[in-house]
Amino acid sequence: MITRHEGADAPPPAGPYSPGIQIGNLLFVAGQGPFTADGSRAGESFAEQVRITMGNIEKIAQAAGTSLEHAVRMGGYLRNMDDFAEYNEVVAEFLTEPYPARTTIQADLPGFDIEIDMVIGIPE
Repeated sequence: MITRHEGADAPPPAGPYSPGIQIGNLLFVAGQGPFTADGSRAGESFAEQVRITMGNIEKIAQAAGTSLEHAVRMGGYLRNMDDFAEYNEVVAEFLTEPYPARTTIQADLPGFDIEIDMVIGIPE
């Protein structure tokens, strides 16, 4: 069975997709960015944008009964790879070891600096 999850106060999807989809004990979180519940962009600095983005992912995870503690895969999309070191510092505030497997690539993001998607395990 496939179940859709949306986080309380998480931004709405910007298209025809689900913020989070659960199948079995895995939650697939669609790319999230630095947006508020009304869909407006938030965060002036890169670090603020990363914290808001990770917070949005956490909201979706909580709606599915899990947390970032159970993250197994993470995709990071940075507007500028010069922000890579700061990205590492900020995401480390939200993750615990063993850290999820991760890919980070540069992307042409329209008006914001970070997007993150994630696969998170759901404990039984």
